[in-house]
Amino acid sequence: MKLIDLSVSINETMPVYPGDPSTEIKPAGNLSTDGYEDHYLCIGTHAGTHIDSPRHMLEGGKGLDQFSVETFTGRGVYIKVENNQFDLESIKQTDIQKADIVLFHTGMDELYSKPEYFENYPAIPEIIAHYLVEKQIKMVGVDTCSVDQQTVVIHKLLLQNDILILENLTNLASLKDKQFTIYAFPLKLSLDGSPIRVVAEIKE
Repeated sequence: MKLIDLSVSINETMPVYPGDPSTEIKPAGNLSTDGYEDHYLCIGTHAGTHIDSPRHMLEGGKGLDQFSVETFTGRGVYIKVENNQFDLESIKQTDIQKADIVLFHTGMDELYSKPEYFENYPAIPEIIAHYLVEKQIKMVGVDTCSVDQQTVVIHKLLLQNDILILENLTNLASLKDKQFTIYAFPLKLSLDGSPIRVVAEIKE
């Protein structure tokens, strides 16, 4: 068994989507004086590698705690996005099955610490989002800060069909030409999203 970590690290210097709260980490217990180490962590629900639930964009939408644990794991499908251009025809040539977790590799994660990461990323076109809905996948993941640019059309289209969204993934190049299972278990929150540790299990 080989496991690939697809998540960015959580720390106080991690970049966040413009306008979102920054991450704060403060000591709450000191080993030398208190006999234990403890920390206070203040983090946005959409900071770093995270998952979006329908409640993120839809009035009355489901929180993460309303999904079964089976929702957060499944067969993964890797798709390379060449030159930041999503191509429907090439996606149609990919074997996407019902309940799959589809990951789009753009390479933008290499710019994660730079302003361009939040400014010049490719969004999923609406026609491709509709195709993913038709295929009845259960999750879509990207190595960008969002599946949308400016509007939230793609978010709403996916989430209203209970397709959860993984954003700020990394290391997707490791999945090329591989068969793998995705594990993406969030905190059990009745909220709009959660930071998450996403792992791919490679079948060898």
